[in-house]
Amino acid sequence: MHRAVYPGTFDPCTYGHLDIIERAAKLFDEVVVGVLRNSAKTPLFSTEERVNILRKVTEGIPNIRVCSFDGLSVDFVQSCDAQVIIRGLRAITDFEYELQMAQTNRVMAPGIDTMFLTTSLQYAYLSSTTVKEVASYGGDISHFVPPLVAENIMKKISGAL
Repeated sequence: MHRAVYPGTFDPCTYGHLDIIERAAKLFDEVVVGVLRNSAKTPLFSTEERVNILRKVTEGIPNIRVCSFDGLSVDFVQSCDAQVIIRGLRAITDFEYELQMAQTNRVMAPGIDTMFLTTSLQYAYLSSTTVKEVASYGGDISHFVPPLVAENIMKKISGAL
């Protein structure tokens, strides 16, 4: 079985993330979407909320599995018995950082490759940070995230969640 891992924070999951997930699902037998518990960041959603949201928005993709992890992505990839790390690239500015991480991971785990997928053009500008900022000012985020995600963001911002 060819298995890949798409690790990230996904706070929140955007249409850009879903674009990468859907395309990776066509390339591999199974894609594990790894939701990082990152103690260095203060996320809008808890790890469990992010996992649940991702499970719901990917439920129509049969070869996707969503779970959380902490620590190094390369260790998580090995624990999943995967051979590939999927990373999305939006712009050239992403490439320098992602290349450095891919090379570091390759030194730590020579049997794991990193595959870069460029985000589809209509999502190339999109980031979770931008979505949260627009939402915090009451802006329309329906073009950036699925309806379920938008609903959860607005509830979280208003204090209802």
